[in-house]
Amino acid sequence: MAPAISISLNDSSDLTDFVINQGHGVKGLSEMGIKALPGQYIQPMEERVMTKIEPRESIPVIDMSRWADPQVANSICDAAEKWGFFQVVNHGVPIEVLDNVKKATYGFFGLPAEEKRKYSKENSPSNSVRFGTSFTPQVEKALEWKDYLSLFYVSEEEAAALWPSVCRDDILAYMNSSKFLINHLLQVLMKRLNVNEIDETKQSLLTGSVRTNINYYPICPNPELTVGVGRHSDVSTLTILLQDSVGGLYVRGNEGEDSWIHVPPINGAIVINIGDALQIMSNGRYRSVEHRVTANGSSNRISVPIFVNPRPQDMIGPLPETLANGEKPIYKQVLYSDYVKHFFRKAHDGKDTVDFAKI
Repeated sequence: MAPAISISLNDSSDLTDFVINQGHGVKGLSEMGIKALPGQYIQPMEERVMTKIEPRESIPVIDMSRWADPQVANSICDAAEKWGFFQVVNHGVPIEVLDNVKKATYGFFGLPAEEKRKYSKENSPSNSVRFGTSFTPQVEKALEWKDYLSLFYVSEEEAAALWPSVCRDDILAYMNSSKFLINHLLQVLMKRLNVNEIDETKQSLLTGSVRTNINYYPICPNPELTVGVGRHSDVSTLTILLQDSVGGLYVRGNEGEDSWIHVPPINGAIVINIGDALQIMSNGRYRSVEHRVTANGSSNRISVPIFVNPRPQDMIGPLPETLANGEKPIYKQVLYSDYVKHFFRKAHDGKDTVDFAKI
């Protein structure tokens, strides 16, 4: 249902008011049936054009049904080293849970603008709950064609009190159902780094804070002129991503600077990617890879990433076990909250954030 409102798409303050302040987001623009992309969303040519898409390359798809098989463990670690991305099937998260969280995502974004606006930066009762659009609109030269709700997990009690009721229970079920998968992946990945046991301190360092986003990429009038999400790598330890059947996620390939690989939707699969924090902790052995999302001219798209992170107060750097054989550290120790602030202080700019931690 299109918002019954008229705005001047040429007036930047009018557009900002409609999209951000009134809470309509880009979904509101899309549903007005606009025929041309507003200028604020037109990305520079180098950001919107992928010069080399690799049709024959694909990231690994790993069947997790035989959890204890050393071959499965090797496949996970090899994928983390070579690609930084892989998909998992038979992962133990019930399909019903995945379907429900997709429905819940549509449920939230289907709310009236005045309801969603209650969770905007200006109105939200907590920093843990944030409805927004694009990435960091204050510092972006061009905006991204995406709306999102970001939920930082503190406790079940806080979630019950503050998260939107239309999606809260299904998102919590998705997070809780993913814990076994997350912990198993980390045990496997740590073993190759000579960390044979994840004690409480390590567990806290790897998974001490968790954030889930629900993302909505509405139909775009000129998808070739903009992006759903610009080039970036995640600041997490691991990201666990549920995507729908539309497609549009691309990851940087191994065939040089301009090579991109599509991550095709597989029904029931979950996409896993290594984040900057784990690249740093592994002293560069595991790769946190640049990725991006294209805009779509014919379908709305949703995705639901869980970002598993260190705690803000944690110092991150190469784990002692990775340096035990005399390997030289390529990253220094950095306060994780400083690293994250550096990431959010600027527009998406590829892999530049990780240089912040380089020696």
